[in-house]
Amino acid sequence: MLRKTPTMVLPTLPFLFKSTEQRRRVLDGDIGDELLASLESVGLVGLCFYDSGVRSIYSVDRPVRKPADMAGLKIRVQTSPAMAEIMQALGAQPMATPFAQVRAQLSAHTIDAAENNLISYRSGRHYEVAKVYSLTEHAAPPGIVLFSKRVWDQLSAEDRKIVRQAARDSVPYHRKLFDEQEAASRDVMAAAGVRFVTDIDKPAFTRILMPLYPRLVSDPRYKPLIDRIQAAD
Repeated sequence: MLRKTPTMVLPTLPFLFKSTEQRRRVLDGDIGDELLASLESVGLVGLCFYDSGVRSIYSVDRPVRKPADMAGLKIRVQTSPAMAEIMQALGAQPMATPFAQVRAQLSAHTIDAAENNLISYRSGRHYEVAKVYSLTEHAAPPGIVLFSKRVWDQLSAEDRKIVRQAARDSVPYHRKLFDEQEAASRDVMAAAGVRFVTDIDKPAFTRILMPLYPRLVSDPRYKPLIDRIQAAD
């Protein structure tokens, strides 16, 4: 259902946000409110955004420092036309694969790499077979707390206010837990011998991927919103 709302593609665009802090400020502010309000058109009420991790590329044995390192890489992606197009633009071969199969396919070398956040990399035990984690940090799609609009419309104004405020109040706590889990995951990975590649040429990735924005979000009405996100402090 979220695929029917182009505004929800915006926060998933590659290299859209300057930092975790900037992303959180944007999604907590007026821009975030506009994105959440757009969900009512598909029968949902968006209450707030949760962190869902910064996605990076990990591989069996190939560090990824620059776009050229992606050439020919068979990389697992979610079932997402946008992510497939992003990986193709970088010269990789995207392969849509269920998450539960990623570890086995990495082990069998059916795929060379995958991309995900650090917590998922740990929980899926992908680090046991893919020991090179390149911190490309190419995307940070948020989680969304949703409420049925049909049920929402049956609530009193006071109850709506309570539910909305409770959701907003939960955001700092969720971020605290997420940050702690992410730090713990990194410690586990380091102890397991994972090689973290940090010298990433992010400007080179950005030069290739930012021109894709009009294709990934084709409605020109949303360009000003993208510009506002990029201009935000």
